[in-house]
Amino acid sequence: MNIQFYKYQGTGNDFILLDNRQLIFPKNNTKLIQQLCDRRFGIGADGLILLENDKFSDFKMVYFNSDGHESSMCGNGGRCIVAFAKQLQVIENETTFMAVDGEHYAKISVEGIVSLQMKEVDEVKMAADYVFLDTGSPHHITLVNDVKSVKVKEIGSQIRYSDLYGKTGSNINFVEAVSDSLFAVRTYERGVEDETLSCGTGVTAVAIAMHAIGKTTSNEISLLVEGGELKVIFKKDGKKYTDVFLIGPATFVFEGKIELATT
Repeated sequence: MNIQFYKYQGTGNDFILLDNRQLIFPKNNTKLIQQLCDRRFGIGADGLILLENDKFSDFKMVYFNSDGHESSMCGNGGRCIVAFAKQLQVIENETTFMAVDGEHYAKISVEGIVSLQMKEVDEVKMAADYVFLDTGSPHHITLVNDVKSVKVKEIGSQIRYSDLYGKTGSNINFVEAVSDSLFAVRTYERGVEDETLSCGTGVTAVAIAMHAIGKTTSNEISLLVEGGELKVIFKKDGKKYTDVFLIGPATFVFEGKIELATT
């Protein structure tokens, strides 16, 4: 079985995109997804995303981490599937689509900048040395003095697999304050089990967390990641964060065909 695939990246967070409106892709084949995402034996990506039909919106996003398992919301993947939907002419410049955490609105500019509305956040857990919140995926956030020197994979995996988060785990973010409205972020992603060049739900969580603990007074925050720069904007309504948007580029890299075993 030959499959047409498309490769996209959002600030270095890269994905395999497949048009699965005919429901031909074997979604339960964990090993196949692992192989496709493998950077030596497959196409190579942090995750694989299926675009499927949806009765109540323009399309449905189904996201798998590179470990082959379907996962929680992926912000950069969400931005990339919007660009992919435009390439397929499923949408024009605006869309409403369904993801695992519910419905999302997004718009894409002529330059390929995607503004993706994220879920509202009504709870921010503040501990002595970290902040935790869910922005479609769970995120543990730790402030550091020098984010470049952090051993992200080593320390991130220790926290991810600690008793703090049990079997489900959490994504782990390390943050350095550059200015009132600029933060540098590095993220260890569960499911990838390594540092990625960017994490969309992660920077969204960081922006809200920094506002919640008083490290910023701005509701328009820029975030420097290893793969570039993203922006997060939001409104504060009592204890709730609403109208949360993740903004940044979603870039087409290449397309091709790959032959898949049918067994």
